[in-house]
Amino acid sequence: MNSKKVVEDFLAQKKIAVVGVSRTKTKFGNAIYKELKQKGYDVYAVNPHISTFDDDPCYADLLSFPEKVDAAIICIPPTQTAAVVTLAKEAGITKVWLQQGSQSDEAVKFCEENGIDCISNECILMFAQPSAFIHRAHKWVWGVLGKLPS
Repeated sequence: MNSKKVVEDFLAQKKIAVVGVSRTKTKFGNAIYKELKQKGYDVYAVNPHISTFDDDPCYADLLSFPEKVDAAIICIPPTQTAAVVTLAKEAGITKVWLQQGSQSDEAVKFCEENGIDCISNECILMFAQPSAFIHRAHKWVWGVLGKLPS
């Protein structure tokens, strides 16, 4: 289960990998990468099929960075997520965010069993500040519905 503290701890990290950036401009991983970069995070693009993203190097996986990253946001199909959280553990990453649509029960269970703080079924753009109007509105609706981490 997500908690406010785990969300805050994740957002306090400075070096964040974004797994699932894409050549397809409309993919959500791209928006996350660009917004976090704009907010001052050191972001690392991950996609084994491209060498650069947004004029930055793109890495094949979580084990390929030139330095240690603190956390990873995963924006890929749920069928691939468990393999990526396994690599996160190998890379020493202890905080992962399974973006809405990326979570799988297997990946969440792996994180729980291996000491990885895992946020799932939440949109990081609702929490990374400052957030755009649409994300603030989404967060407000979730608050009214009692769905926000507490």
